[in-house]
Amino acid sequence: MFTRPRDVARLGLMASAAIVLFAFESLVPKPLPWMKLGLGNLPVLVALVSFGGGPALAVSTIKLVVGGLLSGGFAGPAFVIGGGAGLASWLVMVAVRRMGGLFSVVGLSIWGALAHQLSQLVLAAGYIGHSGLFALLPLALFSALVSGGAIGLLAWWTLAQLEKIGWLNQGQL
Repeated sequence: MFTRPRDVARLGLMASAAIVLFAFESLVPKPLPWMKLGLGNLPVLVALVSFGGGPALAVSTIKLVVGGLLSGGFAGPAFVIGGGAGLASWLVMVAVRRMGGLFSVVGLSIWGALAHQLSQLVLAAGYIGHSGLFALLPLALFSALVSGGAIGLLAWWTLAQLEKIGWLNQGQL
């Protein structure tokens, strides 16, 4: 648990960054209705690597709730499906992280994006009661590889910059 005010402040900054990136990305046109890069997940990934699973879940939850309130979709179907997919993504990333450094932050991000896309399809298919959505699986998994890789590279760069300014312990990456 966080006892140092500095760590609480850093986590608050990550949650704020997640909200801002989530809101910014909602203004950008999407190639398909559900497809986006997932910039709001960048601070979640940074929090996971910097502070661990619990703080990353806190950042993700704050992003989801405040983002849902800002977008007007709080507690709607997209909110529930996105929230469930976000939880699945967090669970997978925590599990992969516990494998003892088997994957880099880029690999961690890709695993999270794959889990998010797959669980989003499962939840949406369950919601509408039709398995036809699984025809989108190849496209969803491809977009997860691309977006997960891009967010992972941004997280790797961000973590390197944070280490340079002393936010992280040396060698934490």
